[in-house]
Amino acid sequence: MINIPLLKKICETPGAPGFEQKVRELVLREVGPLVDETRVDAMGNVIAIKRGQERKKVMVAAHMDEIGFIVTHIDDDGFLRFHTLGGFDPKTLTSQRVIVHGRKDVPGVLGCKPVHMMTAEERNKVVPINEYFIDLGMQKEQVEQVVAIGDPVTRERELIEMGDCVNSKSIDNRVSVFILIETLRRLQNTPLPYDVYAVFTVQEEVGLRGAISAAHLIDPDFGFGLDVTIAYDVPGASAHEMVTRLGKGAAIKILDGSVISDYRMVQYLKKVATERQIPWQPEIMLAGGTDTAGVQRYGKRGAITGAISIPLRHLHQTIELAHKEDIQSCILLLGAALTELDKHDWQFR
Repeated sequence: MINIPLLKKICETPGAPGFEQKVRELVLREVGPLVDETRVDAMGNVIAIKRGQERKKVMVAAHMDEIGFIVTHIDDDGFLRFHTLGGFDPKTLTSQRVIVHGRKDVPGVLGCKPVHMMTAEERNKVVPINEYFIDLGMQKEQVEQVVAIGDPVTRERELIEMGDCVNSKSIDNRVSVFILIETLRRLQNTPLPYDVYAVFTVQEEVGLRGAISAAHLIDPDFGFGLDVTIAYDVPGASAHEMVTRLGKGAAIKILDGSVISDYRMVQYLKKVATERQIPWQPEIMLAGGTDTAGVQRYGKRGAITGAISIPLRHLHQTIELAHKEDIQSCILLLGAALTELDKHDWQFR
């Protein structure tokens, strides 16, 4: 149903915030044949343009970066200290493999005090991030030949299929990169009412920085954010806590911690999904934010903006889980929404 080899390649390609070179190269290779023009702005956002019949602008934002780390210190024994790039749950880090992207890629493992050496009090607490280190299995002299302060670090996990789902590091937000590419592929020979600016943004995980810059440059009339959302449909969760559920379709964002979606766009997306019989569910996420906020606010006139979200279990943990049918629903909904924008009444009512 979906192109698993492409999704796997996108998820496994490294790209910590501010260090998106490799995933940017992959995106440029994939989208080049699908659009009329590609460019890379000064911040590193990929802007892929598919021309429409009128000169109104539609911006779709999917961020390329993944949560990661940056090397801040090499100690006398060759161990690395680091700072986070994006939000991490400390309890998920113990004994996880990482890749340090220095002069060459070097595998490492996140370490902390062994449980046998902890006091009773320490065993009952989550180890804070600043007590972790990266062990490369090398002496300082060897480490300094390949690693320098300021090098980025990403997690080392491959994508696998699990039942009806895919499981990988960095599904946040590489699944949206995949959805945007696949939507452009489906629309290759489809006339669009307005110019579509498919923007693969940088540095979302550290403050929506790429989307803010791109929205100011493009100044869109309409905007769509593409990102994951919480699926807390697990044992122990109350119904009101779940936000979304895996396998129940594309999520149409009503609000999150950074944005209230334009009610006209929410109505439009619901209408398109219902008419096309695309499974969908509402999303209200009380914390967190996405590029949707940057797209909505930072054009010169503001933009009529909403978001399509992909339900995700284990968000910002070592591995994340998404349902293949939800991914397909998001591709179908985004494609349909881009083709019918001129048919909707966008007046305030």
